[in-house]
Amino acid sequence: QVQLVESGGGLVQAGGSLRLSCAASGRTVSSSAMGWFRQAPGKEREFVATINRSGGSTYYADSVKGRFTISRDNAKNTVYLQMNSLKPEDTAVYSCAAARATYTSRRQYEYEYWGQGTQVTVSS
Repeated sequence: QVQLVESGGGLVQAGGSLRLSCAASGRTVSSSAMGWFRQAPGKEREFVATINRSGGSTYYADSVKGRFTISRDNAKNTVYLQMNSLKPEDTAVYSCAAARATYTSRRQYEYEYWGQGTQVTVSS
């Protein structure tokens, strides 16, 4: 079993930045691809970013490309999401997830462990 705990969310003004962290425990996630997803009120959960097990390959949703950066530190069993130039439409609960596979994926069904999420609110 893997437990994932997100942190770093909060309230920020439009144009600001936040850095989310996702700490894994229970077992190492260094052999798993990791992903970030978000869910806004009244909307379905959507893909944000994913990174492969080595960190050498990343993939982003078009809506965050060029503004968000996903990274990982396998020695710390932690994944990060650096969010810059935040917009009000980025407001959501952000969750990290550990995939069954080693390669990047935007498909939610390919992720087997999920964190509870952290709230990000961007004011205009």
